[in-house]
Amino acid sequence: MSDSMKALVAYDPGDYRYEDRPVPVPRDGEVLIKVKGCGICAGDLKVYNGMPAVWGTGKNDRLLETPITPGHEFCGEVVATGENVSSCAIGDFVVAEQIVPCGECRDCIRGAFWMCSKLQVFGLKRAVQGGFAEYTLLPRNSRIHKVPKSFTVEQAAIIEPYACGMHAAEQAAVRHSDVVVIGGMGTIGLAITNIVRLSLPKMIIGIDVNPHRLSLAKKFGADVTLDPTRDDVSGEIKRYTDSNGCDVYIEASGYGDSIGQGLSALKNHGKYVQFGMLGDHVNTNWNTIGDGKELTVIGSHLSALCYPAVIKGIESGLLRTDGLISHSFRLENWKEAFETPKKDPSAMKIMLTTAT
Repeated sequence: MSDSMKALVAYDPGDYRYEDRPVPVPRDGEVLIKVKGCGICAGDLKVYNGMPAVWGTGKNDRLLETPITPGHEFCGEVVATGENVSSCAIGDFVVAEQIVPCGECRDCIRGAFWMCSKLQVFGLKRAVQGGFAEYTLLPRNSRIHKVPKSFTVEQAAIIEPYACGMHAAEQAAVRHSDVVVIGGMGTIGLAITNIVRLSLPKMIIGIDVNPHRLSLAKKFGADVTLDPTRDDVSGEIKRYTDSNGCDVYIEASGYGDSIGQGLSALKNHGKYVQFGMLGDHVNTNWNTIGDGKELTVIGSHLSALCYPAVIKGIESGLLRTDGLISHSFRLENWKEAFETPKKDPSAMKIMLTTAT
């Protein structure tokens, strides 16, 4: 193994560089993996384009610690370990959860490690460099999961977004009598659709503006699909629900307009779940929640305890993966990969790969 590797490094919005970096050496409790594939999250694209919530107003209030290698949807082969590693061994095919919990804060102690106050997410802080590289180091406290050898790289790379989708679906606590609306049929929106379908709800309505994604929504379990650019979404939802509105609305698009759409679509005492990562502040009629409908509003952050269930679900075939990764690019072609979602309407999840 060489002492140097290629990595994509973020410096400023739009200033990402394909560089030589030293290969990390694992210390006590650490694991080094050879990255096989790493998905490009919608959040990765928003950060690249200057997302204010991450970049702040300057270097003094940045959430992102630059320079840093982004990427948290990675999978790879264990090639070296430090001492006292029992979670995996050299040669294992693994994924790591996107957050490395501190193990000491209040949320970690109570078992909600995904809410860790230190927010050490891969590709966000220097101590946890991401997967847009030939190798990446899994620090002590990383939550590592072995992947069945039968999994393709594409299936392994989709575990992280699927686990996020499963947590959002669990937050919604869908019942068989519910009409569920899911805003945004991207990778995670489709994952949510698949998982909600397993609860056998009365109806699932998928919303998106992209015809290709709407066609996939039907394959992943949506009974009805709506396009806000051509359909009266609120009117159609009322038509399907005897003018009452839907029971559950899960926001998975990350677009501000979807929030008002969701609050409007819900029935009295309905449930709104926010998963989508919003690029900026959103204005909406907050009175709808309280004085209007007495809605329950729930957040969904990362993937909670869902990795083992997702791996089991993909292995069994209950969780569909076909069609989620639409394009694969070599790491050195990262810029073309980042631009593909804007150019190709059929683009879903884009994956970066490294040499074998």
